[in-house]
Amino acid sequence: METVNITPAEKTAYVPAVRKKRKKRKWTADHWLAAAFLAPSVVLIFLFVYGFIGWTGYVSLSNWNSLVPDWSFAGLKNYLYLFHDFRFQADLRNTLVFTVLFIAAVIVLGQLLAILLDQKLRGESLFRNIFFFPMALSFVVTGVVWQWLFNPSTGVNLFLKPLGLDGKWYTDTNILFGFHWGKIEFGIPVAIIAVVVAAVWQMTGFAVAMYLAGLRAIPDEVREAARMDGATEFQLYWKIILPLLRPITVSVIIIMAHISLKIFDLIYAMTGPGANFVTDVPGVYMFETTFRGNYYANGAAIAIVMLLSVAIFIVPYLISSRKGGS
Repeated sequence: METVNITPAEKTAYVPAVRKKRKKRKWTADHWLAAAFLAPSVVLIFLFVYGFIGWTGYVSLSNWNSLVPDWSFAGLKNYLYLFHDFRFQADLRNTLVFTVLFIAAVIVLGQLLAILLDQKLRGESLFRNIFFFPMALSFVVTGVVWQWLFNPSTGVNLFLKPLGLDGKWYTDTNILFGFHWGKIEFGIPVAIIAVVVAAVWQMTGFAVAMYLAGLRAIPDEVREAARMDGATEFQLYWKIILPLLRPITVSVIIIMAHISLKIFDLIYAMTGPGANFVTDVPGVYMFETTFRGNYYANGAAIAIVMLLSVAIFIVPYLISSRKGGS
């Protein structure tokens, strides 16, 4: 076959011509129809999502901390006040502890239960429905139910008192492994563990569904090949199956972190701020500051901090997903 030699000059002249030809692609009637259907949603999203985010950021930089609006520029005064505030420092501690314990428990239980369900047990559909049922409830319902269960005077304490145990649960103000940091005692509030239990009970079903779908997507040939090479069941799951499920684990972490960083309804219904703010979170603080105290600029600053904390998890994930997709 005869080869055709193209000079560099011809190549540079050809590439822009191809690009120009691609750019001249005209929109068809289907394109215009799709754009017309999407345009109202895009406008509403920019107005009621990004527009309100921008408005919240503007209010957080103002002096509007009363019923009478005050649009004078305050700079970062509201943010500096928050990070020197005892309650907000306690909120950041509680959010960090809640997020770490919540995500770790959901991942471990989700993987364990999914692996058990993947063993083709009899009555698998029954167990699957039991695990998925809590997801059908709202966090408000979950908070009220677990408030009854963890009530120091009733609930599970009725069974523990004959054994000499008397848990304070979400009313306990002790801090485990505590040390002073800023204005607060940094550590693990005992009361937040009760809230973590309630949240894990509700959201573990989501992780089970994700991991179970991932396990069912792994070919049986992979397991058979590992067993033929002498791998034990523990080695099979630890060195082969779980690494294959790593993308699902990342997705579960992102979704659970998004839930935990902006949690409000579960804690508001179950415990409220708690004594010495041991179960308080920025969402509860923002609600009470804005709608009960009428400190609108301070409440807006709390909302922006919550938005940025969620963005720290979500934005890198979206960027990596987009690069992986392209």
